[in-house]
Amino acid sequence: MRRSLIALFGMALLTACTNVNSLKNAFQPHGVLIGAALNVNEVKGNVPEATELITSQFNSIVAENCMKQEVTAPEEGKFDFEDADRLVEFGQKNGMKVIGHCLIWHSQMAPWFDKPSQGQDSLTREVFINRVREYMTAVMSRYKGKIHGWDVVNEAVLDDGQLRHTPYRDIIGPDYIKVIFKIAHEIDPDVELYINDFSMSNPQKRNKYVEIVKDLKASGCRIDGIGMQSHNGIDYPDLQEYEKSIEAFAECGVKVMITELDLNVLPQPEDFGGGAAVSDNYQYQELLDPFKNGLDEQTQKDFDRRYLEFFQIYKKHLKDISRINLWGVSDRTSWLNDWPVKGRTAYPLLFDRNYQPKPVLEKIIKLFE
Repeated sequence: MRRSLIALFGMALLTACTNVNSLKNAFQPHGVLIGAALNVNEVKGNVPEATELITSQFNSIVAENCMKQEVTAPEEGKFDFEDADRLVEFGQKNGMKVIGHCLIWHSQMAPWFDKPSQGQDSLTREVFINRVREYMTAVMSRYKGKIHGWDVVNEAVLDDGQLRHTPYRDIIGPDYIKVIFKIAHEIDPDVELYINDFSMSNPQKRNKYVEIVKDLKASGCRIDGIGMQSHNGIDYPDLQEYEKSIEAFAECGVKVMITELDLNVLPQPEDFGGGAAVSDNYQYQELLDPFKNGLDEQTQKDFDRRYLEFFQIYKKHLKDISRINLWGVSDRTSWLNDWPVKGRTAYPLLFDRNYQPKPVLEKIIKLFE
């Protein structure tokens, strides 16, 4: 009984503060969606504190993992939409814009997807394109009219500006992005279509994406937006280069979206190359996990300052930004607790491990009032 009362009191306190100071209310007059990535527990409603926070603070949601191919198509000829359905239903029930993430990505692929079917010797370009079309048709048709926009292709470019070698690029060819966007538009002519990547402040990467978007448009393909993932740190990316990317993408005539925003204050391994490749995996070391019991005063100040610097940039470019999406709901479940070093204690989001707003949240809201 005592625990129940404490939980109810905590939820009441959260409701009181979030209804007064709401991110979605602060950005709504500017036409900017405020979103969060939800995990399966949150989608199922297993965490009441998270549900209250999500519905009071955000008007857009995206699946952290449950719409990725390894989940939705675990075996050839077999689909599993149970958790994806729940996500979409959650969004519809709460009047939220649901973003589909993601259709085509080299990581978290279904293990069978780039292999020949039983009885086949090889997977040709034609057969693979047909397989891609069948998969995309199954997913997009299921959620037609329920999804606001799709991340169609995810993480296609290396930091040096070259196309990443993935099964899609290697089997279909260097025109695979164009092929896939055409398929997406044929399946659902009304849904918005996006391309998404990390390290978008890198000038070479920026230039490549400008080239890709211009080429898609010149080929008659629909593309509505570019997602800048924005897995940021205390000392990266360079703010001037980050802002240049917002400007360059906006000049292409597409929406700019901040799609996977968080802020890592933890030290990184010596040979860590940056970026956000989920395949990075380093051994745990105590020195890489210095804040088990909370941030020290200076790091907390740096955290607040840095978040405000990014939101000041967003304020300056509000006319070009259509959505800002945090990658997670609270520090408790952030992917950065386990990436690129498993088992650390991370503090990257605007809500703490108890689903309470951090002090910087009020400052961010005041920027946009």
